[in-house]
Amino acid sequence: MKYGVRIAALAMLALAGGAFAQVDVEAFVKKDKFTDIKISPTGEYFAATIPQEDKTALAIIRRSDNSLAGSFALGRNTHVGSFDWVSDQRVLIGISEKYGQLDKPQPTGELYAINADGSGADLLVGYRVAGRGVGTRIQPKKVESVAAFLTDTLPGDDRGVVVSVWPMTGDDPFTRAERLDVVSGRRTVLARAPVRRASFATDNRGVVRFALGAGSDNVRKLYYRDGEAAAWTLIADEALHDRVEVPLGFSEDDRTAYIQVESERGPDAIVAMDIASGQRRQVLRDETADPLRIIYRNGTSIPVGAMVMAGKPRTLFFDDASPEARMYRSMEAAFGGEAVFITSSSKDGRLALIQTWSGGNPGDFFIFDTVAKKAEYLLSRREWFDPATMASVRPISLQARDGLQLHGYLTVPQGRDDGKLPMVVMPHGGPFGVFDTWGFDEEAQLLAAAGYAVLQVNFRGSGNYGRAFRQAGGRQWGGAMQDDVTDATRWAIEQGIADAGRICIYGASYGGYAALMGAAKEPDLYRCAAGYVGVYDLPMMFTTGDIQQRGSGENYLKQWLGERESLAAVSPVNLAARIKVPVFLAAGGKDERAPIQHSRRMQAALAKAGVPVETLYYDTEGHGFYTEPHQREYYTRLLDFLSRQLGGQVAKAGTP
Repeated sequence: MKYGVRIAALAMLALAGGAFAQVDVEAFVKKDKFTDIKISPTGEYFAATIPQEDKTALAIIRRSDNSLAGSFALGRNTHVGSFDWVSDQRVLIGISEKYGQLDKPQPTGELYAINADGSGADLLVGYRVAGRGVGTRIQPKKVESVAAFLTDTLPGDDRGVVVSVWPMTGDDPFTRAERLDVVSGRRTVLARAPVRRASFATDNRGVVRFALGAGSDNVRKLYYRDGEAAAWTLIADEALHDRVEVPLGFSEDDRTAYIQVESERGPDAIVAMDIASGQRRQVLRDETADPLRIIYRNGTSIPVGAMVMAGKPRTLFFDDASPEARMYRSMEAAFGGEAVFITSSSKDGRLALIQTWSGGNPGDFFIFDTVAKKAEYLLSRREWFDPATMASVRPISLQARDGLQLHGYLTVPQGRDDGKLPMVVMPHGGPFGVFDTWGFDEEAQLLAAAGYAVLQVNFRGSGNYGRAFRQAGGRQWGGAMQDDVTDATRWAIEQGIADAGRICIYGASYGGYAALMGAAKEPDLYRCAAGYVGVYDLPMMFTTGDIQQRGSGENYLKQWLGERESLAAVSPVNLAARIKVPVFLAAGGKDERAPIQHSRRMQAALAKAGVPVETLYYDTEGHGFYTEPHQREYYTRLLDFLSRQLGGQVAKAGTP
């Protein structure tokens, strides 16, 4: 094994009456060596995204000797959000921006391209494209206010890709599908969508066949056409059918289209639609979870199956006897106990880049030769962690008080299966459509290293369990969503997992709201509460923050939170007098998602009510602390706060 063996004393400490070594916070805030990696069409190169303190760069690595062939990076808060090989010598890059550690990078709609040797970097399309100057006759790149997103590469075309182009201004607001030359930046219209904010799907000849989009009402519509000159036909309207359908691709002969379809109850299904007759048949559906990642035939864009997150990840196939199914079963057996997924492959399908991971392993990558049936270790995301010494992560399932089935995860310190543990309940952020998964969660592992069991529940409103489950969270802030967290906490007590007298609740963003609301709604259940970049004054979300600044932001807030005048009653800032336990708040002065005013108002309300409250504010930080020094200080303070309430370990002394 490539992992070293830690000293035996560490394991002995973990077993000895709750005595734990102090927590090495530095190891948990240290960034991944890389995030995503893809192999080039001929297998000559890898391209990988490299996280830096305030941006993400792209590195191109020569596979023969692991030498750096080229690189690409932009300025502060600017990230390589996506990248795809167009040919073995040209990579297309999608730019994203984010301003806090918890912010999800938001695509700007700008597309760059770069050669494998690092030369030829050029902005091809986006609102910052500049012309060649007045009087220049040849202007291959259009100078216009648009956002563009990759749809697909074109078969047999080493310079062209299909992109969806979203106009930001102008008389025609509808999305266009265009061929983009990744060398010159020249764009040619291939199709015009009958709907705004559309994404497209192409067949195996590169012909645009589907358009999925939504107008200002956020109602999604799916259109289909038979070919380049055919008219669009509406085949799925969310308002009429109460479901969303997403095209995934075509069979090799283009006679069958594969579509992910929401169900009236339960998880999504994948159906095969016969192009000639329009008839459909279900080819894949899990009883618990939605298709999470689509599995394609190596070297193609032909769907053959999907990975689902039903507890631990599982792979399902349209045909269990297919070569792809047999290959996955072989790899899963070889990497026993870990999840396995092919992230990319060479054009001929011989070389596959495999990612493996688990609850205790952040992720390893291997090159698999599909002919020789041999896997070669490539690299790890966080090689400084030894999976053999990490806390165990196991799926859980329970019933909410109204009978709804809930799923989640329990992280338990290594060697501590004796029960009655101090526990941290950690509701996720979002909340809608977001969900906890079986994978390496650095916060859960950090808390487990301090001696705590960590409970994560996918309350109603979370993603992954179908449309009805997600919509059940609508207008349930402080209501049924909060009750689900309470029910999971009580379940852990009843199961003998948690010590009822030593439970704290902690979360970030919506999780921060749920932590403070939990302390207010269940004052006898928790010993403390901690909120990180949380929202505590719900009516204020209609006047401050980036959600209400969007064109459809107010409609979104009304749909998912409720009418503004009804939300004061479920705002923790108005319920401080009900909170009887110490509170820790942390926030950033530049947070646009949950402005720091939420935390300052919560702090003032707690102080007025006589509740002990500690704070950590950084004026320069956004939605989650970005810099490693600030993250170290934050987690050091959090562990110290929890230790005083629950008795767990604190951060290792001398952390930089």
